[in-house]
Amino acid sequence: MSIALYNDSMHECSSLITRRYSTSFTLGIKLLGKKYQQAIYGIYGYVRIADEIVDSFHGYDKKILLDEFERDTWMAINRGISINPVIHSFQQVVQTYSIDHELIKAFIDSMRMDLEDQSYTSVLYEKYIYGSAEVVGLMCLKVFCDGDQKKFEELTPPAKSLGAAFQKVNFLRDMKEDFYERGRIYFPGLNIQKFDQESKRIIEEDIQKDFDRALEGIRKLPEGSRIGVYLAYRYYTKLFRRIKRKMPEQVMGQRVRINNVSKIYILARSVARYKLNLL
Repeated sequence: MSIALYNDSMHECSSLITRRYSTSFTLGIKLLGKKYQQAIYGIYGYVRIADEIVDSFHGYDKKILLDEFERDTWMAINRGISINPVIHSFQQVVQTYSIDHELIKAFIDSMRMDLEDQSYTSVLYEKYIYGSAEVVGLMCLKVFCDGDQKKFEELTPPAKSLGAAFQKVNFLRDMKEDFYERGRIYFPGLNIQKFDQESKRIIEEDIQKDFDRALEGIRKLPEGSRIGVYLAYRYYTKLFRRIKRKMPEQVMGQRVRINNVSKIYILARSVARYKLNLL
């Protein structure tokens, strides 16, 4: 029996994690060219588990678990193998696509920031956004560009903007949960007790700028990756528009969601616009 069976089995674990945790990203990945799918599942599975350590593993020593997760990551990258399915799948992506280790370090650093109560200054906010979201976009871009360094460098700014937009929408959507359950306020200088229409407008204008920059990059992505990323973009812009229509107290009162019927509609519209070259 060859190592190929082991590799395939480990990648299936990352695929399962993606399907269980995010129907929207799963739909986007399924629209990618076949050659990209396994690698993107590998990246998503890895960052998802790290995020779960700091967000969900209550009652356990999260710092120890994250330290072990990081240690096992570097060991796997150095050895080329791991008995942790998610880490094994991820390290193969890192090796295959020459993903910069600094991106991984920045990601882990941001996850570590979530282990402590933070009063986010603009500098810390930008550092967190970069490590938790922008670098994930850059890892995926490495896969899509598949060795074309010139294309990677050209699309780096919009890829970072897309990751930032996704993360900021998540922050806005999850403000109540982040504050009351985790003691976090990510937006710099925001007084959660005085979250009003003006505060919301300033945050939304910043997010819109990120989305605008991101779309220009999506249009230039290599064939086979464009439609899947565009679907994720359309899903998040739909979520963003729903949040924009809510009053501040409504955002803090109930988490805004996109139901499965709406997701299928977004999927159909995205595919139609892609085929008609209307991105």
